[in-house]
Amino acid sequence: MTLEPTTGQAAWTPPTREALVSVLYTSAPTVIEDFGKLMELAHFRQHLPQASETLLKVNISWQHYFPGCSTSPWQLDAVATTLERAGYDRIRPVQNGTVVVNSHEGEKGNKHDRVFDKHGLKPVHLQDPGARWIPYAPKGEMLVLDKIFPDGIEIPEMFIGTNIIHMPTLKTHVFTTMTGAMKNAFGGLLNNRRHWTHSVINETLVDLLRIQQEIHTGIFAVMDGTIAGDGPGPRAMRPHVKNVILASSDQVAIDAVAAKMMGFDPMCLPFIRLAHEAGLGVGDPTQITVEGLDISGVNFGFSGDEDTFASWGQKQIYWGKLHRFEKFLLRTPLVPWSFWASNVYHNYYWYPLFGKRRINRLLETEWGKLFKSY
Repeated sequence: MTLEPTTGQAAWTPPTREALVSVLYTSAPTVIEDFGKLMELAHFRQHLPQASETLLKVNISWQHYFPGCSTSPWQLDAVATTLERAGYDRIRPVQNGTVVVNSHEGEKGNKHDRVFDKHGLKPVHLQDPGARWIPYAPKGEMLVLDKIFPDGIEIPEMFIGTNIIHMPTLKTHVFTTMTGAMKNAFGGLLNNRRHWTHSVINETLVDLLRIQQEIHTGIFAVMDGTIAGDGPGPRAMRPHVKNVILASSDQVAIDAVAAKMMGFDPMCLPFIRLAHEAGLGVGDPTQITVEGLDISGVNFGFSGDEDTFASWGQKQIYWGKLHRFEKFLLRTPLVPWSFWASNVYHNYYWYPLFGKRRINRLLETEWGKLFKSY
């Protein structure tokens, strides 16, 4: 490890070309203990120095509870429990809202607030006025962020010199085929103008990973696949009970293993391939050691190329016939139209007509009953 002069903390060490991802099966009665075993298999103590504060980067993809869409309460509960048992006494959850999702509502809708109360944790909402964002000049070469934000990149001041644990779920995404640990940094490290980067989302995720490796003392990911999402994710996906959980200190490797389990070739996903080629992690499954579950025969057969009407329209702006109007539509005072359209589609059309039926079906499973118990 090298010393980070701006923080006095030991800086995060880049991964070698051999990566470790732990994968286990679990069940509702044993999930807290299983997550603990999972994190031990991935050697979390080695990668998260106890001298640093440890941030829990919670994922809220929708303010409503939709199975598999956002960090589950048992995932959050298990990570906090494991850290506390290991002697980590400086733990802080961080949440980010988006232009279409209110993180305060999402915290309640997904029962994260119940877990915070249980562990005595006080979350930080990065879009609140008290969260300070500061200019940051990356040391490494950026692929796109310096061009998207020519006036300067800003990051949350509280991220510098800390450990961070990403808590994504195993699911598909309309823009990146699948979303996991790398995409989980999208909200945390980019403020309300993050939608400016959607047309170059793959390169953006690589830039964000490079920044993370510069500012954090430790990086880890714990992924929940107890309920996994297929189809036009994250907010219009089909949830499936899969009973798997994953962990790794290599953000590229955990996404690669998750992608492979879903049925995708990881190196055909641009953000994984670009990060692998940049040496920021390992995306080639032949170079990844999987501890715990043998995943060689696992293939969920998920679909990653489906769209909703809303995502189809967005893609026309980002990459299609309307691309030349992108700045006019999304970077001028006209931009609220897109937020309004997304909210109307997802919250007032799709959710009541399709989402609630899928939610009710999953609430009858052991995971739905566990959710109700929080």
